[in-house]
Amino acid sequence: MPPMTKLRCADYGFECEFVAEGEVDSVVDTFGTHMEEEHGIGYNREALMQVILRQKNEA
Repeated sequence: MPPMTKLRCADYGFECEFVAEGEVDSVVDTFGTHMEEEHGIGYNREALMQVILRQKNEA
């Protein structure tokens, strides 16, 4: 089973209920697209992977 993760806009200070949840690659793509289209902030794939790795280390 591929690794699963979840990213929420609210966790990063946005008043937004968007949640991307599922396989890591899908979450990175979906969350990155949402952040750019809805909040005007572009995150590259590596930056989002670092966020996910940090989450797992804090758990």
